[in-house]
Amino acid sequence: MTTLINSLEAAVLFIVVLGVLVLFHELGHYVTARLAGIRVPEFGFGFPPRAKVLGVWHDTEWTLNWLPIGGFVKLEDEDGADDPGPRSFASARLPKKLVILLAGVVMNVVLALVIFTGIAWLATPYVGVRFGTVEAGSPAAAAGLKNGEALVSLDGQRFDFFAPYLGGTILQAIRADAGQTVTLGVLHADGTTSEVAVTLRSPSQVDDSHGTLGVRAADPTLGFETVFLPGTTGHSLGDAVRIGWSETWRWFGLILGGLADLGRSIVTNPTGAPAVSGPIGIATSLGSIFRDSGPIMTLYFMGMLSANLALFNALPFPPLDGGRMLVIALKAIPRYGTKISTRAERLTYAIGFLAMFAFFIWVTVFDVIRGVTGS
Repeated sequence: MTTLINSLEAAVLFIVVLGVLVLFHELGHYVTARLAGIRVPEFGFGFPPRAKVLGVWHDTEWTLNWLPIGGFVKLEDEDGADDPGPRSFASARLPKKLVILLAGVVMNVVLALVIFTGIAWLATPYVGVRFGTVEAGSPAAAAGLKNGEALVSLDGQRFDFFAPYLGGTILQAIRADAGQTVTLGVLHADGTTSEVAVTLRSPSQVDDSHGTLGVRAADPTLGFETVFLPGTTGHSLGDAVRIGWSETWRWFGLILGGLADLGRSIVTNPTGAPAVSGPIGIATSLGSIFRDSGPIMTLYFMGMLSANLALFNALPFPPLDGGRMLVIALKAIPRYGTKISTRAERLTYAIGFLAMFAFFIWVTVFDVIRGVTGS
């Protein structure tokens, strides 16, 4: 019964989060198209088949569709036309087309920035660090620390999720106090906390094998585990904006690295499990984060997904926005571009869509395997 509830919870979260991200993306296309004088015949909530027409506003039919994942904007003659009308996307000049297509990507970047900044400004969770093992004969062992406990404060100071941007983490602060006697807040296995006085190793005793305190991560390849604690804090708006930008660009770098790893794995080991998650994997992650870390970190994950969606849509692969921009730019090249017919453009988008759909099916198969095997 618990598994069923968790699955339903994950599915609802996935639909809501992805719906917001995609609708925000499509809103960028809609607003810029309207400002550019391009007719928008339909703005759909969800994907067809159509369930209901909600109404007509500013010459746009607003519809509700049966598949409750995201939405779409239909521009007049957006896939090309042999005889385009004056308010069609096909008849618009190249700069307008590129701005309209780029607007969805920009909106997802803005959404990620707003989410990260808002969390840093208003509701940054306090965090601790869980260690896996205690070194024999270390200051931690002498103070009675046990395997699997967590460090939650240093001399009464608590640390929040964005501490690396504002002075450092609790582990960095402990290293800076080498040789001193400090008071550590410790979260025990039974959920209780206590304060323990510890005399740290001196700088001369610290090397690659012996840390200041003498604790190690359970899995050295993953590092120390972050533990989310009750309560939140906030930072100044200036610091929050700086953190928001830093987080957005940090995730862009991580996502680009992940895409590069994915490309290499497809070439070198096409039958191996891809280093990405599909819809099922994302939904499972959303459910786990919501249960284990709470709504704030679920919102943080949503910001990461928004950055992911922006970067993914910017890829030069039809029918993604980046791919459509590439095709449209090629068509605008004198002499060469006229050789790309409307039929060829539409066929390019169709083949790209089928390839992308096959990719998602492939990734989803591995999501299911991971779920069944627990790996």
